[in-house]
Amino acid sequence: MNISFQNIDNVSGMLTMKVEKADYQDLVEKQLKTFKHKAQMPGFRPGMVPMGLVRKMYYKSAMAEEINKLISQEVYKYIKDNNIEILGEPLPNEEKQGEIDFDTMEDFEFVFDLALAPQFEVELSKKDKLTYYKVAVTDEMVDKQVSSYRSRMGTHEQADSFADNDMLKGLLTELNEDGQAKEGGLTRDAVVMMPEYMKDADQKALFKGAAKESVVIFNPTKAFESASEVASLLSIPKEEAEQVTSDFSYKIEEITRFVEAPLDQELFDKIFEKDTVKTEEEFRNKVKETIEAQFAPSADFKLLLDVRKLLMDKIKPEYSEPLMKRIMKANNEDRDAAFVDEHYTKSIEELTWHLIKEKLVKVNNVKVEPDEVLAEAKNETRSRFAQYGMMNVPEELLENYAKEMMKKEEDVNHLVSRVIDNKLTVALKPQVTLKTKTVTPEEFNKLFE
Repeated sequence: MNISFQNIDNVSGMLTMKVEKADYQDLVEKQLKTFKHKAQMPGFRPGMVPMGLVRKMYYKSAMAEEINKLISQEVYKYIKDNNIEILGEPLPNEEKQGEIDFDTMEDFEFVFDLALAPQFEVELSKKDKLTYYKVAVTDEMVDKQVSSYRSRMGTHEQADSFADNDMLKGLLTELNEDGQAKEGGLTRDAVVMMPEYMKDADQKALFKGAAKESVVIFNPTKAFESASEVASLLSIPKEEAEQVTSDFSYKIEEITRFVEAPLDQELFDKIFEKDTVKTEEEFRNKVKETIEAQFAPSADFKLLLDVRKLLMDKIKPEYSEPLMKRIMKANNEDRDAAFVDEHYTKSIEELTWHLIKEKLVKVNNVKVEPDEVLAEAKNETRSRFAQYGMMNVPEELLENYAKEMMKKEEDVNHLVSRVIDNKLTVALKPQVTLKTKTVTPEEFNKLFE
C-alpha cells in the first residue's frame, strides 16, 4: 500500500492511495472464516458450509468492505501523522479517480481532494480598543426584584372583607326578575371567583368592601368578556352560557387574600444564606449585587462578539470555494446546489470564526477540566432555581441536578463551550484596551439587535 500527498495550492491538496491485493487479502480471508462459522445454508450443518462455497458467495462483498475500512483507517492516519490540517472530509477526485470494479479488479487506486485549513496568525494588542458594557442597576429594578421575592414567598390568608385581587368562594344562585331564586334555575356551590378579572367596572364595584357571609347581586354576562368565561363560572356548556341573561346572587363564604412576605429576617434567610444580611438596606444591596452578577455573563458575551468582529475584520482567510461548496453539499445531501450557494457566505463566516477561536484557545492555553464543567453545570442549575426565587439552594441538591445534566452529551457540549468562552474572555480582557461604558438595560439589549 502506498499513500502520497500533493499540494495543489495553499488551500487544497490531492491524496493518492494505492491498494494492492496483498494489503487486504489477509483481512478478507479472516472475514470469510468468520462467515463460515456463522453461515447457515440448506443441506449443511451450522458452521460446516464449505469454504469454497463461502468464498464464491461472499468474497467480493468482503473485499469491498475491507478495502473501504482500510481506506478510512489509513487515509486519516496519514493525515494525522503528517499534520495535514483539513476542513471537512476527503472527497473523491472528480477528474482523476478512475472506475472501481470489485468484480474484476484486484489492485486499486483512490484519489481524494482535500480542502486545507487556511494558515493565518491571530494577534491582539493594546492598540485594539473595545468597549466593555456595564449595565446600570436602578432602584426600580431592585424594587421589582424585591417585590418578586416577596410574592414568591408570600402566603394566602383568610380575610373578613373583600379587597382588590382577593379570591372569593361562595354559593351562586340564579335569580328571576323579582330578585328571588329562580325556580329550576342554576345553583352552584363552592364557586371560586376573582372580581379583579371582570371586564365591567360597575359589576366589579359591586364587590368592593363586601364582607364575609354577605350576598352580592351581579350579572355574569355583563361582568365577563366572553361566553367561555361565563360557562366556566357556571359549569355549563358554552352554548348554554350564551343564553344566560339573569342576575345571580353570590353568598360569600370565604375571602382569600394573598399577602406578600414581610421584609424580615425569615425572608432574608430564605433568599440568601442564613445571616448573610440583617437589614432591609443590606437586603436591597445584596439584591442589587445579584442583578449585576446576572448581567455580567451577557456583558462578557458581548465583548467576545466584539472581539470576533475585530478579528474577522483583520483576518481574511483564503478558501477553495469549489471544494468548500462540495463539502457543504456532501453535508446536506437532501439540499440542492441553490441551497449551498445561498448559505455559502454565512457558512464560511462561521467557519472562519471557528478557526480563529481555535487559535485563540490554543495561543492562550485555554483548557477545560471536568471539575470546571461540573461547576458550570451547578451555576446553570443555580440560575434556574433563582428564577423561582430559590437563592439559597443546598449544595448537595445543586450537585445532584448538575450531575443529571451532565448525563446528556448535548448538555455537556454546551457546558464545555460555555467554559471555553468564559475562560477565553478572561484571558483576552488584559490583551486589549477596554473602555467601560455604563448603559441602561434597554440600551444594552439593543446592542444585540
